Parts: sequence; structure tokens; C-alpha cells
Amino acid sequence: MIGWEDIYKVVDAMMPLYVALILGYGSVKWWHMFKPEQCDTINKFNCFFILPFFNFQFIANINPYNLNYSFLTGDLIAKALVILTLALWANFYKKGSLSWSITTFSLSTLNNTLVVGVPLMKAMYGDLGVDLVVQAAVIQALLWLTSLLFALEFWKTKMNNNGDDVIDNSVELGSVSVLEGSTTAQMRNNNNNALSFWPLMKAVSIKLAKNPNSYACFLGLFWALLASRWKFEMPSIIEGSILIMSKAGSGVAMFSMGLFMALQGKIIACGAALTIYAMILRFVVGPATMALGCVALGLHGNVLRIAIVQSALPQAVTSFVYAQEYGLHADVLSTGVIVGTIISLPLLIAYYAVLDIMH
Repeated sequence: MIGWEDIYKVVDAMMPLYVALILGYGSVKWWHMFKPEQCDTINKFNCFFILPFFNFQFIANINPYNLNYSFLTGDLIAKALVILTLALWANFYKKGSLSWSITTFSLSTLNNTLVVGVPLMKAMYGDLGVDLVVQAAVIQALLWLTSLLFALEFWKTKMNNNGDDVIDNSVELGSVSVLEGSTTAQMRNNNNNALSFWPLMKAVSIKLAKNPNSYACFLGLFWALLASRWKFEMPSIIEGSILIMSKAGSGVAMFSMGLFMALQGKIIACGAALTIYAMILRFVVGPATMALGCVALGLHGNVLRIAIVQSALPQAVTSFVYAQEYGLHADVLSTGVIVGTIISLPLLIAYYAVLDIMH
């Protein structure tokens, strides 16, 4: 069972994130140190320079020959269920849209596996919990963040080549319509101006080739495969050059989020309805789909419980960085990170207790 000392360790890992957030918020709101265009530059610097080094450094230090493939397959099934549902919604439901499908995917699948997940899983399930949550982080970086990057680039390229762009602040799922807060562009079909599929894909591929986030994770995996196989270490001069950038990842991302919050005029920029929507996706839909994926594979015991609990971790900070860079529902993602991280600890403890009782 989790003790107060374990809870303190989790809070100890989470608190520095909010220090960076408050400093970013105050630098615009109270001290007027940055202009809006400068805030965008800071996020761009984080997106294209710090994050690639962070992802490379993290993945380069794993052992890819020692993975729990059943656990990772369960994660794959869970994400596939979400993608399939969103694809059907976007293509066959009259209120469906690509932009909200991308945001919904981010909110329901991408979580903070390292900063929050590692200390929490250590407290709950020991070394096994840490090992599995790190593996989940690897797959998230390699597959799901790369997929998100592709989807965002596809959306933005198509929108920029569509002559009928409109502002749409609503999202409808089932019979529930959310009509407040989000300030982003949503495109509608325009057969005269839209690019055909293959030229569009070519344009997207060229842009992704220029984005270091597209291949940093795979370069890290390539190094990890070689280093784990032949037992050699990265030269210290190269490792130091990578670390000096990668260590700034979470701090600069939260600082940038604070800047974004200050520019919005209110802390909860997307409104109450979208905040609730984001929390349901993060803490209900995410664990539910993970449970389905793992049960379908016959997983049980601590592996099943770890899979469910780690899927309820708070929102990934990287998802906000990408959302702000591409201009897609950054207000919703920032709220998802801020509010989700605050309320995550009691919810995760509740998940842990319920799963323990069921066992």
C-alpha cells in the first residue's frame, strides 16, 4: 500500500513543473517581459531543438531486447480502438472532424509517463511498475507521438491549401455539444481549392523530413539496438552535448505553457465544458480502452493493473507543445495538462485501491 512518504516523492516530482509554469505565467502577466511573438519563438525552440534531443537521449539509453511484448501489444490494441472509433466518427458522422479527432486522440492516449509515471509506479508496484511505464514511454515516443506529428502536419497542410477555412469552436460527441472556449481553425471541404491526396502527402512528407522530431526517436532506437547488442557506450563528448539540451525539456515546455496561459486572459482558457471533456477522456476513456486491450490478450495480475493505472497518468506535456506549434486546440491541451496533473494523484490512488480490492 502507498504510504505518505511515497506520496511525497510523487509530489516532489510534480512540483518543479508548476514552478516553471508559474514563472512563465508571471513573466508575461505580472512582469511583462515577453511579447506574444517572443512566446511563440520560445515554444518553437522547445519543439524543434529541445524535444528531439530529449527523445533521442531517453530512447538511446533503453534496452530494446528486454521488452514485455504482451504489455506493449495491449497498449497497441487500446490505441487502435481509439483510432478506429475516431476515424469512423470523422468520416461518417456529420459533426465529425479531423481536427477534433486529433485532439481527442491526444487527450485519451498520450500521458506523462516519465515525470509523474516513474515515481508513482515505483511507489505502487516497485521495479516492475517502473520497467513497464518506461516501456510505455518508449512506444509512446516512437509510435504515438510520431503519429500525432504526422496527423498535425497533415491537418495544417490541408488547411493551408483549403480556401474555405472557418473558425469552429464546437465539438459534438453523441448528443453532447460543447460550444465554448476553443479558439482554433477547423477546415471544411472545398473541392476547387483542396490538394489531391498524393500531392498533399508529398507536401506533408517534405515538411516532416525537415522536422527533427520525425526521426530523433528512431535514431535513438538505432543507437540503443547497437549499444545493447555490442555493449558499448556513447562517447562522453557526444553524450554531454545531447544532455545539455535534453535536460531542459520538461522545464521549458511548462514555462512555455505558462506563457500561453498568460496570453489567454484566463487560466482555464477552454472553459468548463471542454475541461470536463478533456478529463473524461484522460481519466476514463484512456484506462477503459487499455483495460479492453489487455483483457483481450489475457493479461492478468500486476501487469494488467500497471497497464490500467499508467494509462490514467496525466496528460503528456509534449502534446501541448505540438498543439501550440501547429495551432490546434492548444487551450484544451494546456488545460488538460494543468488540471489533469493537479487532480491525477487522488484519482490514480483510487484506481490503485479499486484494482487491489478487485484482486
